[in-house]
Amino acid sequence: INGNILKKLNHIKVKEDLIKFKSKGFKSLAIVLMHGYKFKKHEELIEKVALKIGFDQISISSKVSPLVKIVCRGDTTVADAYLSPVLNKYIQNFTSNLTNSLKSNDKIKQSVYFMMSSGGLTSALNFKGKDSILSGPAGGVVGSVETIKSLGINKIINFDMGGTSTDVSHFNKDYERKNENIVAGTRITSPMLDIHTVAAGGGSILKFEDDRFQVGPESAGSNPGPTCYDNNGPLTVTDANLVLGRLPEKLLDGALRLDSKAASFAIKKYIADPLGTTVEAAAIGILAIVNETMNNALKLMTVERGLDPKNYTLIAFGGAGPVHGGQLMRLLRTEKLLIPRYPGILCATGLLSTDLRYDFAITRVQRAGQYNKKEISDAFNSLSD
Repeated sequence: INGNILKKLNHIKVKEDLIKFKSKGFKSLAIVLMHGYKFKKHEELIEKVALKIGFDQISISSKVSPLVKIVCRGDTTVADAYLSPVLNKYIQNFTSNLTNSLKSNDKIKQSVYFMMSSGGLTSALNFKGKDSILSGPAGGVVGSVETIKSLGINKIINFDMGGTSTDVSHFNKDYERKNENIVAGTRITSPMLDIHTVAAGGGSILKFEDDRFQVGPESAGSNPGPTCYDNNGPLTVTDANLVLGRLPEKLLDGALRLDSKAASFAIKKYIADPLGTTVEAAAIGILAIVNETMNNALKLMTVERGLDPKNYTLIAFGGAGPVHGGQLMRLLRTEKLLIPRYPGILCATGLLSTDLRYDFAITRVQRAGQYNKKEISDAFNSLSD
């Protein structure tokens, strides 16, 4: 509770261990001590040693997530150490290219901000790995809220279906945020919009193995893409939609042509023939399974929380959302369906609609009935300074 030092830090042992890690090829380091939320000096001392040894990325829990619960704090710090190097490289390349492209125009000032999982913007300098986990879907949530402002709607269920996954959330007059979430099995203690993700998207790969039909979680991505891209890609949800006429054979004003014959042949070979059915029936079955998977995610965010979907408007967006929106509306039994004018770029719209946001956290432990009001006041003041 007091944060007193019971045993001094063994600098020699710390240095020896870090040198071993570096020699084995580790470039990123997460430093998490049991009571780092209360006493950060030891973590900072280890950080100084690690900097001298030359680690590319060092994340310490007292900065990343200065909260109690060692496991959540540890998971968050490890995730930050894992993601930040990739993110930093991207930010460096982006800002460098932007600077070069604007050199010829002195009137344009460069200011780069990034969307965080919390739904707010932060500067490129402050954007960390832990802030990026749901930053894309967060843009969609903000974009959908901006869409309904002039429509007299204040209760919405967001259905954002892309190529790899589907993100669902709900909005009732205000954003719902969580300070602790589980993402891909990892516990993250960082402010996030309350978004649930399932591995079902337009690029989800379809399989029939061991007498069992599977949709995802693997995705074909944009390269090679679905079978209909005619690039030796796997069979996907997009192919089933194309075969049933729910997608045109030309996209992007004719720049992208979809091969319905290739998609039909693949469904026949891998799904219809093993099941002893027609291509159309197989495609309908494929989409029924995908839709039910996404409907379960929608019910998790509504029905299982005591909310009645009939009181909400379902907003379908993302690259594949509008294609499945009608069926999801029927399954979830919402009374209204809204498809934004430009559903594929609604996340980008959200990026342009949000504002700067700052979130700070701190932990102070006191005994029940023995509260130190001055310490509580000082803690609040330290967060607001």
